[in-house]
Order: sequence, then structure tokens, then C-alpha cells
Amino acid sequence: MKKLFVFVVSMLAFGYIQAQSNIEEVKVFQNLFGAEKKALVADFIKLQSPAKETFWTLYDEYEAERKELGLNRLDLLTKYAENYATLDDAKTDEIMKEMITLASKHDKLIVTYYNKIHKAVGAKPAAQFYQMEGYFLSAIRVSIMEEIPFIGELDDK
Repeated sequence: MKKLFVFVVSMLAFGYIQAQSNIEEVKVFQNLFGAEKKALVADFIKLQSPAKETFWTLYDEYEAERKELGLNRLDLLTKYAENYATLDDAKTDEIMKEMITLASKHDKLIVTYYNKIHKAVGAKPAAQFYQMEGYFLSAIRVSIMEEIPFIGELDDK
């Protein structure tokens, strides 16, 4: 798990830098991160054919949807950064509702694919998928929260 943690932290640091760049560069990063992540998942979740092929088909579907949510997260972070200095109650509420919705979509996506994987290849690989994705998502959320100021943190005191 230490190897996994080091990987996630390094990818998140690189991802934060990339988030400052254009959308094509972000997509390149997502593909690089996705390939490394997939290798870690393959090391952790051991399956035999035909379950192996079924799992990877579902995993690839999941990754495509996860990447879209990642782009949405980047858009929301950009919106937060652009509006930070002038956040009033209405704008703060709007951004918070978007944050909550996006977090819910991420969580729901993992549960949806847990259920699909469980049905297709069994409880153990589904649980392993759920654990790993929960870990990755939690690490990403913590990394983002460590990099952005809390609302009102930078206000004059």
C-alpha cells in the first residue's frame, strides 16, 4: 500500500501543475495517470480468464466516465479560483452545490461499477475495486483541499 500511496501523491502533485494548463494537456495527463493506475489495479486485483476480460471491459468503461468527472472537477476548480476574491453568498452557494453534486457523482459512479463488477465477476474483485477507487478518490480530494484556500481564508482580517 505504501507504493500505492507514493504513486498517488506524485500523480496528484503533477496533476495540480497540469490543471493549470490547457485541456489537451490535461487529457494527456489523464491517459498517463490512467495507465499507471491501471497497472496498480492489475497488481492488486488478480483474475483468471474470462473474468479477467470482463473486469477490464467494465474497468475501462468506468475510467472513461471517471475522466469526464475529472474534467468537470477541473472546470469547477477553475471557476472557484476565478471567483475566489469576489465570492458573495450567492456565488459561494452556487459553487458549493456544484462541489456537492460532483462529489456525489464520483461516489455514485464507484458504487455503480462495484455493483456491475460484483454481478459480473464476484464480490472479492468488486470489493477490491471499491477499496482502490475509494483510496484514489480520497487521496485526490485531500490533495485538492490542501492546495486551495478555504473560503474566506485569504480575506483581510
